[in-house]
Amino acid sequence: MRKIVARLITIEGFAPYGSYTNVLNPSGNHLGDFYNDPVLLPVSGDMSIAFSPLVSHKPERIIVSEAEYHNTTGEGILLLDDDAVIHVAPPSKKPVPELTEAFIVPKGTIVKLNVGVWHLAPIPVNNEIMHVMIVLPERVYANDCTVVQYELDDQIEIVSK
Repeated sequence: MRKIVARLITIEGFAPYGSYTNVLNPSGNHLGDFYNDPVLLPVSGDMSIAFSPLVSHKPERIIVSEAEYHNTTGEGILLLDDDAVIHVAPPSKKPVPELTEAFIVPKGTIVKLNVGVWHLAPIPVNNEIMHVMIVLPERVYANDCTVVQYELDDQIEIVSK
């Protein structure tokens, strides 16, 4: 029987086989706390699926002051190390903050948002920071992401029971 030695993964050593990223300690290109497209998974067609770590910080109060949607794709959200509050509103041509709903989602859950659903980043319930994996087509945040700031009267505070 042949034996091999397992060695610590490195970018150079693993490159012939694929790619990886450390979700709990992301590094590299980022847009704030969103580490965009470090791992791509080619699928049929010309588009790759991107696995992008997000570090979400717990605010003092959960105030929904903006929302975004994607016109051509759904979005995957994998909660890694905390329960989260996720707010959503149905797809529409104009923002519908009055239709916003909020859900508490247990850690370890993957959520798929349908195309056009208004949303923003999940918010940690228990921890000061939470690690999340966002799954979207490559660069969709740059070419299919509409973000709308709500007027003060349309902003929403999310509270627990």
